[in-house]
Amino acid sequence: MSFIDPVKTLGAKLLKVDKPARYVGGEVGILSSKEKAFQTIIAFPDLYEIGMGNQAIRIIYNNINALQDVSCDRVFAPAPDFEKLLREENIPLYGLDTGIKLADADLLMFTLGYELGLNGILSMLDVSGIPIHRDKRNASFPIIIAGGPAVSNPLPYSNYIDAFWIGEAEEGFFDLVKELAVLKKEGKVRDELLNKIASHPSIWVKGKNKAKRAIYNNFHNSNSNVLNVYPIPSMKIIQHHGTVEIMRGCPNGCRFCHAGFWYRPARQKSRERVLNEVNNLTAMGGWQEISLSSLSSGDYLGIDELVNELNNNFLGKHVSFQMPSLKVSSFTLSLLEKISVTRKSGLTFAVETPKDMRQLAINKEVSRGSVTAIIEEARKRGWKGAKFYFMIGLPMGAEHSNEETERSEEEEIVSFIVDVAKRTRMHFNINIGIFIPKPHTPYQWVTQIDSKTAEEKCNFIRGKLKPMGHKVSVPEQLISRIEGLLSRGDEKAGQLCEEAWRSGSRLDPWNEYINKEKWQEIIDTNADYVNTVFSGKLDQGWSNIDSCVNDEYLRKEFEKSNNSIRTPSCQTQCGFCGVCEGKKLPSVNQEEKTINKDTHTSDTQPSLNTDPAIYRLIFSFSKTGSSVFHGHLSLIEIFSMSFRRADIPVLYTQGFNPLAKMEFASPLATGISADNEIAGVNFSEYYDPLTFTDKLNRSLPDGIKINRAECYLIKSGMKKYSLSSLLWGFSYSNKHELDYVIFKDDKRYKNSRLENDCESVFDLNRSEVLARNINNPDEKTSYFDVYKSLYECLNK
Repeated sequence: MSFIDPVKTLGAKLLKVDKPARYVGGEVGILSSKEKAFQTIIAFPDLYEIGMGNQAIRIIYNNINALQDVSCDRVFAPAPDFEKLLREENIPLYGLDTGIKLADADLLMFTLGYELGLNGILSMLDVSGIPIHRDKRNASFPIIIAGGPAVSNPLPYSNYIDAFWIGEAEEGFFDLVKELAVLKKEGKVRDELLNKIASHPSIWVKGKNKAKRAIYNNFHNSNSNVLNVYPIPSMKIIQHHGTVEIMRGCPNGCRFCHAGFWYRPARQKSRERVLNEVNNLTAMGGWQEISLSSLSSGDYLGIDELVNELNNNFLGKHVSFQMPSLKVSSFTLSLLEKISVTRKSGLTFAVETPKDMRQLAINKEVSRGSVTAIIEEARKRGWKGAKFYFMIGLPMGAEHSNEETERSEEEEIVSFIVDVAKRTRMHFNINIGIFIPKPHTPYQWVTQIDSKTAEEKCNFIRGKLKPMGHKVSVPEQLISRIEGLLSRGDEKAGQLCEEAWRSGSRLDPWNEYINKEKWQEIIDTNADYVNTVFSGKLDQGWSNIDSCVNDEYLRKEFEKSNNSIRTPSCQTQCGFCGVCEGKKLPSVNQEEKTINKDTHTSDTQPSLNTDPAIYRLIFSFSKTGSSVFHGHLSLIEIFSMSFRRADIPVLYTQGFNPLAKMEFASPLATGISADNEIAGVNFSEYYDPLTFTDKLNRSLPDGIKINRAECYLIKSGMKKYSLSSLLWGFSYSNKHELDYVIFKDDKRYKNSRLENDCESVFDLNRSEVLARNINNPDEKTSYFDVYKSLYECLNK
């Protein structure tokens, strides 16, 4: 088995693609190993910056790597420019940790959080040299398995995926992987392993009558030693924060919400477990912002006490918390202010549809009065805006018989925003979504709104509200159509996606990569089939998937929707949907410590001295290997997170977004290696440079290393020279061992002999950043010598 080192294999060619750091690995917390007997890869069919924030990736990666003799690498979909480079160089897609080729793995696992990932799967298989059709693969290829909420209807993917895991991985999947590793050790071949997989009750393969959703019943009191922290991204990702899943499932039963039904029953973690996970994410991961994740975080029993204790424990460490899913009925400003102690969170209201009867139809309650009251009070306390989510195309409930005399949903949305804005004197961000019916929900039988009607409604809302100063975001109609097609379609839906992919459509969720013209042509050519899918009249191919919510319950919920009848929350009354057989949501552990809701403590109190004495620690570092592909902003984040991992008490800025007080002498361009870059960071007390060097080097990703550090006292009232103010120039060399000195303001740089001597910027090495002597500006020397003489002089 051979492995790919992208830095050695592709080198400077990586600079031809956007964000090359996506493809070089080297992050902190790599757990996989080339030496393990059973090689698996967890694959996410979208870009690195999307996939590295995915909780399923972390759960699967950490749990499989904890198994004996099993390794789990990671891989993400290549952007079209990198896919093109791989094809030109005849290099297959590889795992980021070990460089293993995807085709050499024993098990290749795709996690699908949304339907539009099929296009990414096809690209990843094809560029890896793996036949995209499952019936074309022989014993030399890995077994391809897929899981996640999008495979609740596996039919569109069934020509390309060998097997589907239905449900939650913690409930049996890792045990299955362990069994497969044993079978391989015994000499079993691919077909025998696949037969073992197919026999599992939570696995569906084409032709199997039934697969039952795996439910992790131990979620609320799990004492697993697997931490689910690693790996830590070295570049900034879309959801750049640590995530603690405080509750899985949702008790509210919103009829349009696929996740709310698919992840039943609602289960919550103990407060002790949540605190432990937050501590791991901050101390081991270096995260400064933690998301308390769930489908409805405000329904966590004891949420106020939990947030209070988190603030008491972590406020002094500049850690902030966010809860992205707060329903209005559980939305209190006191709770919002508690999670805004370190960093002010935004006000977000998922209204969906503003009219009361339609609210009852979708089993939701968000009154105009309650939203207005919250915003009016928030405005008094310093909030300046809010975000609203609405959805068009939802079933209308009992009022549909009076459709002609009622205002349309778009008129109701405009009226709602105009009224709330008038009362609160605020402008809002408004996000409009298109409702897409999903399998295993009460709305799996309804018709999806057509593109023309959806566009007219969106244009009406935007046309009315934008002139009033509101920001309105509307969805791409075509992408919503494709999602709806794959959501309730069968094998033909997958074939249509394959047709678009073969015509060059890539990463369909991204406007810049999708081939819209080809997709529209496909939809128009197959109008009869597409309309059958959208009408909900296609045979329900997902009937072989047992979600554990019985069909009778879904039909009753559909009837209630038609009559605008509310179903109570599972926390107050069991609806006997078939999942938990009447068992109530586990309540918060009564033996856990109760925290005074009104107390906050911090081990760092703001100083009244506006110019205190500080200690500035100056350090030099090298940047080689995969780290040369990280730009300046990524470098700032890398060091910030490394300070927290190393528990180094640097000073932070004040305000709602505390940042480490750190400075680099001069940003370095992407692709240039360096031997002695200069940076500085501030402390309130003297910090030993040797301790700093040792602790930080153990916390930095591959390729970045601290070479030297010195700590200097800057007394109150003394001039605090910035590193850039002392900059004199740079010393460069290239692979031909020719040395050059480039002055800071030398305009000849771009046309100099240096550029001509190097094949590319990748050949350059910045061997030193030089400082100027304050007393003699023409004299160049090292930064450490300058600071030593400067502060010895100032401290006399």
